[in-house]
Amino acid sequence: MRAASPRVEGPFVIDSEDFRAVLGDDPQLEELVATDAHEGPVYVAAQNALFFTTVPRTVNVPLQGFKEVSIGRLDVAARTLSTLREASNMANGMTLDREGRLLVCEQGTKTHRARIGRIDLAGGAEMTETTVVDEWFGLTFNSPNDIVVKSDGTVWFTDPSYGWLQGFKDQPLVGDFVYRHDPATGQTTVVADSFNKPNGLAFSPDESILYINDSAAIQGPGTYYVNLPHHIRAFDVADGSHLINDRLFAVVTPGIPDGLKTDCEGRVYSSCTTGVKVYSPQGRLLGEILVPGTANFCFGGAGGNVLFLLNDTGIWAATLAARG
Repeated sequence: MRAASPRVEGPFVIDSEDFRAVLGDDPQLEELVATDAHEGPVYVAAQNALFFTTVPRTVNVPLQGFKEVSIGRLDVAARTLSTLREASNMANGMTLDREGRLLVCEQGTKTHRARIGRIDLAGGAEMTETTVVDEWFGLTFNSPNDIVVKSDGTVWFTDPSYGWLQGFKDQPLVGDFVYRHDPATGQTTVVADSFNKPNGLAFSPDESILYINDSAAIQGPGTYYVNLPHHIRAFDVADGSHLINDRLFAVVTPGIPDGLKTDCEGRVYSSCTTGVKVYSPQGRLLGEILVPGTANFCFGGAGGNVLFLLNDTGIWAATLAARG
């Protein structure tokens, strides 16, 4: 059932009455802390903590113009911040593997190769870091951007060439691909090669569909090309390892889609310039959570119904009825 017209109720935009099932009777939105939180939000229930990556900063080390990103940690209850890794090889998207270890998309630099890294959070001060995968047939990755882990333990990630376009990586050796890596066999395969700038990705709850967005409308700092993709595409997952039946799911505006998640009912959440848009499993816009500048977000909290949003200047929490 559609609302007569979009209606703004505080920080929420109602495009369809079905959005009320997402919000519940008493939705709340608050800023938890002001900080430069940008990408990769991951909620770790055992610690009641949110891990995230910061806005890239220019450090000019070892060469002029070099950038760096830190991995931060928010104690949700205390609302205090700490740093997990001061230098992270330009970390971007992150997720947890089946053993609760932190997987990190490390975009790399001109002196350090890109990789999917792994941090064992259970190690305390002695946390170990290992490489999950750092090449495809001997060729190094571009700038791994976002990552998900399927229930069978396979690792799926996007690899756009933003590092080169932003000046901190050399010219790409491979295309802007989407990969599947199987830690059990060590095999890494390209599952999609038709994107301009593949970015966020998320499985449906039953893992029969993989959603991937394309943020090609932004090609580099200060650019926006409205004629280039700023949409979400959906693929059926065949045999648990191949993508078929590519189709358009939704065009996202204003800005580009970046962060991408699904909830337990199969609804699809995408960041945009003004906040986070929510779509039905059929691609119908239901509503929006208004946090301007949102780059990425994730579900968390004790009941899985808190949406943590990062907008470069702060970490916000939306308490909803929907669960991730």
